Amino acid sequence: MKSNFFRGAVALGALALIPATTAALADGEASSYKALDEFMDVFQKVRSDYVEKVDDEKLIKGAIDGMLASLDPHSSFLDARDFQNLRTQTEGSYGGLGLSVTQEDGAVKVIAPTQDTPAWRAGIKAGDYITHLDGQLIYGGTLDEAVDKMRGAPGTSIKLTIVRAGRDKPIDVTLTREIIQLKPVKWEVKNGIGVINIVSFSANTGADLRQAIRSIDKSLGHKPTGYILDLRSNPGGLLDEAVSVSDAFLERGEIVSQRGRNKGDVERYYAKPGDDAKGLPIIVLVDAGSASASEIVAGALQDQHRALVMGERSFGKGSVQTMLPLTNTTALKLTTARYYTPSGRSVQEGGIEPDVRVPQLSDPDYKNRPKFRESDLRRHLINEIKTDNAALEEDTKEDPRFAMTAEELKKKGIEDFQLDYALKTIARLAAKPGAVVAQAQPVGKKVVR
Repeated sequence: MKSNFFRGAVALGALALIPATTAALADGEASSYKALDEFMDVFQKVRSDYVEKVDDEKLIKGAIDGMLASLDPHSSFLDARDFQNLRTQTEGSYGGLGLSVTQEDGAVKVIAPTQDTPAWRAGIKAGDYITHLDGQLIYGGTLDEAVDKMRGAPGTSIKLTIVRAGRDKPIDVTLTREIIQLKPVKWEVKNGIGVINIVSFSANTGADLRQAIRSIDKSLGHKPTGYILDLRSNPGGLLDEAVSVSDAFLERGEIVSQRGRNKGDVERYYAKPGDDAKGLPIIVLVDAGSASASEIVAGALQDQHRALVMGERSFGKGSVQTMLPLTNTTALKLTTARYYTPSGRSVQEGGIEPDVRVPQLSDPDYKNRPKFRESDLRRHLINEIKTDNAALEEDTKEDPRFAMTAEELKKKGIEDFQLDYALKTIARLAAKPGAVVAQAQPVGKKVVR
């Protein structure tokens, strides 16, 4: 017997629809009702015949999760627990290890470790697989279960077993949980150059960036030689904060546009007058862990010829997720648009190509570790203009600038080759009169149809 509640809900929903006036629409509705009937048949069969009694709420949530998972990797239903976790990630702090993870074919895969956290200090890398927690296999479980086990009271320990491409044996690391303070912006001065590291695009990142610029100026007593904006392993965050960060370095012009399902559903974001860096040279550092909001900033400053992008090709997440509240404690995170750089580029799948490719030679495993990007995720959105970057990343010629090993660099006191290369590049730019990455005229608008 089918549920009267579900039939009533379907009927009520139908009353709210605009009346169908064509045979095509009528056929579409009939097909939808047939599919709903089929769903209810399965639902009732599971309730009555499954080997163990199953909670109705669990079945319905599983159906919702499956529906959204069939769309793309970033759309999801947030129950009360997930909703609170998301708020924590954008506004607060938590006890844990400092890892961004995803699930791939039942395995937990690292997107990126957050800098200055237990996971980062232990050397966990993007693309690593976590197979065991405290010796227990986690393959086949849910991502929520794995995250719950990794989080916990500060001061407690947990052992992670890591499988890494290029390593013959698994790696065991024991980490002590800490309070992960989600401080989005950090800064320091190196050789008269301001180095600003943005860890995530959470609430007030733009304001914190501007404060970092003022603090750098104050610590030196004058403007620095230039700025390095470090977005490596930054998984992204809030769109508004990406716009705010970009605006801090731009005098004018478009920052990003987002384009939805309908042809006319286009929203553009522009810079307001006032460059906080006063036209000084800027280098943006990116890598395969730089995603979403990080790519918006890198793409805007690159297209507007305001900064030199350096490092490795970014992650390639060019979609926008909108939070659609359902109740006070639940929401739908739904992909509603693609975003485009000022020149009309979509970074979906392809990512941001650096102006100067600089490998991270300080990492002894960088040659063997596969790059994990958006294009590796199941059901990812397809870029309208398909590009194959494999040939670009396969460097068959030995570049003499990048010939040193991690051990040789360490002996020279270089712990971070990409940052060191960026510092030397800004110093060279400053030594040449007029060789400043100048503010360009606004890029022409390119409409993508």
